[in-house]
Amino acid sequence: MNIAYHVVGVVAALWIGFSGFSLFTKKQFVVEPLQQYGVPASWWNWLALAKSAGALGLIVGFFIPAIGIAAAVCLILYFLGASATSIRAGHASSAIFPVLYLVPAAATVALQLAK
Repeated sequence: MNIAYHVVGVVAALWIGFSGFSLFTKKQFVVEPLQQYGVPASWWNWLALAKSAGALGLIVGFFIPAIGIAAAVCLILYFLGASATSIRAGHASSAIFPVLYLVPAAATVALQLAK
């Protein structure tokens, strides 16, 4: 279980960290949906910071479990909010994409609590 936790945690952190980096650097595949959903550009760096901090928190959680749990829970809430935003904006078909980031964060906290 410990190995699975570390593997899933690293993969989740890398994937979510890449998403944060992509938003910081304003990659078109990240920025375009935010524009369509009506998310103000003034929020983008804060959202990127939240994702990046969550990804870092997952890694810190290997050494300080409470930080990892808090990071995973916050990431779950973040990506639930992202799904809700896409639904609210009338793009329900793309609401699944934030869930693809939510699942590894949820798996990380589940494996951490199970070990």
